[in-house]
Amino acid sequence: MKEFILLAVLLICLGVSASAQKSKADPAKDIRAAFDTLIDGIKNSDVEKVMSVYEKSDRTLFFNNNGTATIGWETMKSNRERLYSKTSNVTLETTGVRVEVLSPTVAYVSCKWKQTQDYDGKPESASGRMTLVFKKIGKDWKVVHLHTSPDAPDANRPVMPSERES
Repeated sequence: MKEFILLAVLLICLGVSASAQKSKADPAKDIRAAFDTLIDGIKNSDVEKVMSVYEKSDRTLFFNNNGTATIGWETMKSNRERLYSKTSNVTLETTGVRVEVLSPTVAYVSCKWKQTQDYDGKPESASGRMTLVFKKIGKDWKVVHLHTSPDAPDANRPVMPSERES
């Protein structure tokens, strides 16, 4: 009888441990899902889908591909509504996607990207690198900062002497 009780307790403990491990979500998987939602939203010029991935805050910060900065969720939403209404035929390819979980509530995603689209009836293309800082807010991972850099920046932009190629 004593062995039976010990075996029953052991099996219950093992069952609880296994179900606890199953219930723990892989944060990298959840972050990647949020990133994929963002990319899908961009490909479909879907402002609501894109903006759902960002923290709805006036502190959300975007360093744009053209060297400008946009501060605040509302400002970025307005910009995207204006731009997406003139955008069609979007293709967006991301490569080298890397998800780094820094803590239970902070992570970043980095990748290279290449995008083509028609804007106001004219073809455009660009490519570069992107880093997105994610913060876990409630149960959701939200982007709080986006930084994009072009592959081919304007040759006339100021470059510090220490960064010039010899």
